[in-house]
Amino acid sequence: MTNLALEGVPHTSIRLREKNIRPIHDQRHDEGGFDAVADDYDEVTEAVLAHDLLIFSTPIYWYGMSGHMKNYVDRWSQSLRDKRYSFKESLGQKQAYVITTGGDQPRLKGLPLIQQFQYVFSFVGMPFAGYIIGEGNKPGDVWSDLRAVEEAKIFNAWLKAKQ
Repeated sequence: MTNLALEGVPHTSIRLREKNIRPIHDQRHDEGGFDAVADDYDEVTEAVLAHDLLIFSTPIYWYGMSGHMKNYVDRWSQSLRDKRYSFKESLGQKQAYVITTGGDQPRLKGLPLIQQFQYVFSFVGMPFAGYIIGEGNKPGDVWSDLRAVEEAKIFNAWLKAKQ
């Protein structure tokens, strides 16, 4: 679904499942703050901060985001305190979209996931501009969801018009 939405649009794809992003070790209240972590988090964050429009694409896993996405978002607590980034200010200058697919009535049962993203984006001051929810269990199933396919095509046309 995300590939259809981005077809013919210059973009950078970051596949979190191909990155090594460690779970957060919560040190928000430690005197020394967060320890440096030897993983791909900083590389991903720098790539994210270099773009104006962000699409968070995740399958719906047990009515929430994937573990890879959750690890990444959890680590934002670390970036909020990292003096190398003006993290919150930078995210406030971007627009966020969510594209997700799942089975078991995803347009209804996927709404808590959309709301979770909305709360996360609100916390960091990033405008939440929209979402697409597709229905499908196995890879390729979503192509039978004509509504989601049409929404992705409309989003694609809008992105192309912005170029």
